[in-house]
Formats: sequence, C-alpha cells, structure tokens
Amino acid sequence: APLRQGEISVAAVTDFAANRALVIQRHRHLKWKALDRLEAGLMVLCGMCLGGFTLCVFMDVLTRTLGHPWLWLQQATTAFFAWGVFVGLAVAIRRNDHIYLAEITKRMTGTKRLAIETANRIVVMVVAGFMVWFGFKNAMLDLGSFRQPWLIPLTVYTGIVPISGALAMLFCVEQIVNGWNNGYEGPEDDEFRVEGV
Repeated sequence: APLRQGEISVAAVTDFAANRALVIQRHRHLKWKALDRLEAGLMVLCGMCLGGFTLCVFMDVLTRTLGHPWLWLQQATTAFFAWGVFVGLAVAIRRNDHIYLAEITKRMTGTKRLAIETANRIVVMVVAGFMVWFGFKNAMLDLGSFRQPWLIPLTVYTGIVPISGALAMLFCVEQIVNGWNNGYEGPEDDEFRVEGV
C-alpha cells in the first residue's frame, strides 16, 4: 500500500538502522554516501570471518581433545583468518581507523594538513597498488597449488589480497577527493568531543 504523508516504511527504517550501526559516522565529510552499503557489507563480512575463525578454532580444539580431530578445520581457520585480516584492512581505511599519523595531523590545519593527509593516503595507495599487482600474480600462481587433504587451491586464501588492495585504493581516492573538496579537518579532531553512535 502507498504511504501516507509522514509515514515511513519499515524497510527504510530497518535499512537505515542496519547501515547506521555498521557505517561509522565519524569523518563523514571524507566519505561518499554511495560507498556506505559497501562499508556495511564489508563489516558484515568481517564479523562472519571473526565468528567463523573463532568457531573453527573452538571446534578444532574440541575435536582434538576428544581424540577425533577434524583436519579440515585448520584449512577453514586459515581462510577465515586471511579474509578477516584483509577485509578488515580495507574497512579500517574507509573508517579512518588505521595508523596514519592521525594524532599528529588532527592538530594541524590548512595547507600543511592537506599536504600531509594527502601524502599519507598516496603512500597507502602505492602499497595497495603493490597488493593488487603482486597479490593478483600470487593468486594466479596459487591456482596450481593445493592444500592437503582436500585439494583446495591456495587461491582461496590468497585471492583476498588483490581485492583488499583494490578496495583500499578506492577508499583512499574517496578520501583524497573529499579531503581536497571539503578539507580534512572535521569535528572529530576535537579530542574532548564525545563520539555518538
């Protein structure tokens, strides 16, 4: 049924609430709204990887203690760990939760801050470019290598590296463009400000 004036659909509220909880609002001026769903999806994937990793380690310890180890759990643990780390790397760049020089640059303003923040992101983009290039080459080579006993191609584990690099580059471009357009300074730079959810 069509909505009357002033009514909000449940789907819109649910979608907004889910994204708002997963997409941090800090440094909003450096983000494109179009990438919010991607950030939310990456956060869900990080949670799934963390949960899968934890469950696999628990089950591995339990089955070994009981004397009937499930050998495939180590392979699943490795995959969850690798994917969790590299997806987490990309999402940390989007959320500005990584180690740049945040404590130094947040006290700067103007051209000096613009230059250092941009340089930081360019360095991260170069490293991410290496991740894409060499990660892709490595993943292609790993198609011919298999983990025993299930013969899973190593690309299952290493394929996330170039994907993570590409996402990191995308998020750096997003921040550089928005930093140049809106400035890198934001209300988050006040160290006494209490951050809302």
